[in-house]
Amino acid sequence: MTITVLLADDQSLIWGGFAALLSSEPDIDIVGEAGDGAEAVDLATQLRPDVVLMDVQMPGTNGIEATRRIAADPDLARVRVVILTNYALDVYVFEALRAGACGFLLKDTEPSELFRSIRVAVAGEALLSPAITHRLIAEYVSRPPTPVDPPALAVLTPREREVLALVGAGLSNEDIAQRLVVSHTTAKTHVSRAMTKLGARDRAQLVVYAYENGLVTPRIR
Repeated sequence: MTITVLLADDQSLIWGGFAALLSSEPDIDIVGEAGDGAEAVDLATQLRPDVVLMDVQMPGTNGIEATRRIAADPDLARVRVVILTNYALDVYVFEALRAGACGFLLKDTEPSELFRSIRVAVAGEALLSPAITHRLIAEYVSRPPTPVDPPALAVLTPREREVLALVGAGLSNEDIAQRLVVSHTTAKTHVSRAMTKLGARDRAQLVVYAYENGLVTPRIR
């Protein structure tokens, strides 16, 4: 299966470098480049790419607002937005996750990690390792600007709540299966049901939800 990618960055050298790297992979096809957030939204609507690599700071409509517009469009539900940032704790990254991004990558990431991350995004996984998750969320979720009503967790079964906490800690489905001594399929089913009940777009939003509702204690490592 060919993975289609839209690049959104106002610096031509940046997206040119990413385009050159990604074009070397036989299963990845660059379908467009956008120089600002508004153009990224327009091209995402027209091209329906599998993944949008979205810079945060762009002129006019920034990457966060562009991500929010893409995530809010039901016709673009299958489009995965991956935020590009220069810093591991970019002040904008958490807001981008709130807006609907499925994760983030550093702009100086290794090519092999870039390829893997795009494939992971298409598969519906979150691009947040446990270490990155703790650093990022501890910095920005300890004082969330708009707390979610905790009673909303009542829609989850005790096991689904437990799984949500493990997702919030950065565990993969395989890790969750091992921790709970269940099959990989069972773990994946619990995660999927939690996403459906909470209206989460992807695992990254489950991570945010888990921290906002106190299922995981923020801490800096």
